[in-house]
Amino acid sequence: MESGLTTMAGLSPSKRRLQKELMSLIREPPPGVRVDGDSAGQNLTQWIVHMEGAKGTLYEGERFQLQFKFSSKYPFDSPEVTFIGNIPVHPHVYSNGHICLSILTDDWSPALSVQSVCLSIVSMLSSCKEKKRPPDNSFYVKTCNKNPKKTKWWYHDDSV
Repeated sequence: MESGLTTMAGLSPSKRRLQKELMSLIREPPPGVRVDGDSAGQNLTQWIVHMEGAKGTLYEGERFQLQFKFSSKYPFDSPEVTFIGNIPVHPHVYSNGHICLSILTDDWSPALSVQSVCLSIVSMLSSCKEKKRPPDNSFYVKTCNKNPKKTKWWYHDDSV
């Protein structure tokens, strides 16, 4: 008998793509990244990805969780990605977990994947020189939409 993670018959194209990405992330995760395959296999439209700060960075040894939510239009529509639980203090991460990263909205492409998003977030955290919140954090958190994809982001600085 096949497990839910290996059966693709009857899945929509979106869910087939998610199934392939999930298997790839389970088999060959990027360093410091791990997906809970059991829970993601139960619900392909919402995943929890565990991430650990890379060695030699400001976030070394810190553990974070990302929540990925996928619409039925994935991969043509980007996933909704937010930090949950322990939210890193970073100039592009708001205290509510929203992430200001262009590939999550305007620069999304169907050629991107969960793995490439994870690598971009690891890179973003690894290149940070100072732990601080975005300058507009307080205002944004009070006024933002619950879904970060509905935010019209202004990309101020990509050097952190």
